[in-house]
Amino acid sequence: MTVVKCPTCGKGVVWGEVSPYRPFCCKRCQLIDLGEWADEEKRIPSNEDLNESEDWSEDRDSNNL
Repeated sequence: MTVVKCPTCGKGVVWGEVSPYRPFCCKRCQLIDLGEWADEEKRIPSNEDLNESEDWSEDRDSNNL
């Protein structure tokens, strides 16, 4: 049996169907994590962060398909 730590609170979570919110221990911890991503408290680092003043559009990229 594999046990992982909940990324939010650190509680042990069994990695299996008995833990429907894995890797989180509960729905509350899952929603806390989602809120942190939505508030941009968490992010995936990149080499090229877009500047807010840069002119870019997803529509422009879809025309190249």
